[in-house]
Amino acid sequence: MLLNSLVELDRAHLIHPVASYRGHEKAGVRVLASGKGARVRDAAGHELVDGFAGLWCVNAGYGQDRIIEAAARQLRELPYATGYFGLGSEPAIRLASELADRAPGDLNHVYFTLGGSDAVDSTVRFIRYYHHSLGKPEKDQFISVMSGYHGSSTVGAGLTALPVFHAGFGLPFDWQHTIPTHYSYRNPVGTEARAIIDASVAALRAKVEELGAERVAAFYVEPIQGSGGVLVPPNGWVKAMRDTCRELDILFVADEVITGFGRTGPLFACEEEGVVPDLMTVAKGLTSGYSPMGAVFLSDKVYNTIADGAGAAAVGHGYTYSAHPVSAAVGLACLELYEDGLLDNGRRAGQRLMLGLRSLADHPLVGEVRGRGMLAAVELVTDKERKTPLPATAEPARRIFDRAWDNGLVVRAFPTGILGYAPPLCCTDDDIDAIVERTRATLDQTLDDPDVRAAMRD
Repeated sequence: MLLNSLVELDRAHLIHPVASYRGHEKAGVRVLASGKGARVRDAAGHELVDGFAGLWCVNAGYGQDRIIEAAARQLRELPYATGYFGLGSEPAIRLASELADRAPGDLNHVYFTLGGSDAVDSTVRFIRYYHHSLGKPEKDQFISVMSGYHGSSTVGAGLTALPVFHAGFGLPFDWQHTIPTHYSYRNPVGTEARAIIDASVAALRAKVEELGAERVAAFYVEPIQGSGGVLVPPNGWVKAMRDTCRELDILFVADEVITGFGRTGPLFACEEEGVVPDLMTVAKGLTSGYSPMGAVFLSDKVYNTIADGAGAAAVGHGYTYSAHPVSAAVGLACLELYEDGLLDNGRRAGQRLMLGLRSLADHPLVGEVRGRGMLAAVELVTDKERKTPLPATAEPARRIFDRAWDNGLVVRAFPTGILGYAPPLCCTDDDIDAIVERTRATLDQTLDDPDVRAAMRD
């Protein structure tokens, strides 16, 4: 179809996620047409380095023949198999086994979903069933961390602690609670790791005491907070929170939807601190975005408690497309690619990315560069000493994204003036260097923005 026809059809019919509907109608859609490696082209032929891997998810990169062939082969052989009625398919069974073999500790049981949001929803149902099985139905309060993201489903969006996912939706629910984020660049206790860890542990203990330990069911964390601005906790933070949960008899849920499958270096970010959660969610890199799939890992303790609690009765939780054979075949192909060099390449590329972005630290607008592996952020300020954010009048989310796009780069531009990066693990040196060079050009253009200039004079 002609591009202008697609734009009009999109404007009239397609609802876009987390968008101003009227704003999108006015601006119109940018149509992506093709991708190869770490690069994409739009329908007008403009090539860009995808510095955000779609939505943190195309870890393997675009156009991977091994993944495409696995999906096509499975579509021909068996395009669908339900997991109901005791049925299954070989790809799903094999993928569950392969994932369990690689997961931390005793996370030996895998429930497949369509993505991260319904994986988080599934954890809430599993956790409630777990406590009911133990004869503790009063354990029905859930805690997460401010600036955390745990999906945009009705339940998950309440655990997500970002205002845009609450406004107009009547969220969070009264059983969903938060503690302050570890956000080191703007933490009231300062930037010292021990102080931040101690403050978070104290905040969790205080919240549990406020609610009553006998009421608290679970605590949710991302090893690195993604949609909150790529907020990296100090080393030891995740382990300290896990140890506190164990002491307080609270289930610890690691949300690795973004950080899983090589994004920070290892297959799972929890491995970096030797943490074994009670439940763990994954998605995105599981299939590298080639097909929808997520998963929930359950520890032996959680699984066996639920199984024994149900006895001969069915556990009433299921999705039509759980353990979809095509997505499972894609997941198996992705695992092969990760272990056939992509994880190693991602580690090398991640080092180059962090070095390159840190070279921007002397730019007048750069307040902080942070990240781990192929997950990074550059936080922009108009005053480095006072850490003054970019003014809202500068419309960072729109203007910076537009500038980067015109410069041939896709990044996540947050409304707070943070630039987020999560490139494919297949990036070459040229790809990484282009990300850095095009970011610098975008920063220079932003420095010339009249609204930014005015804020810097204030």
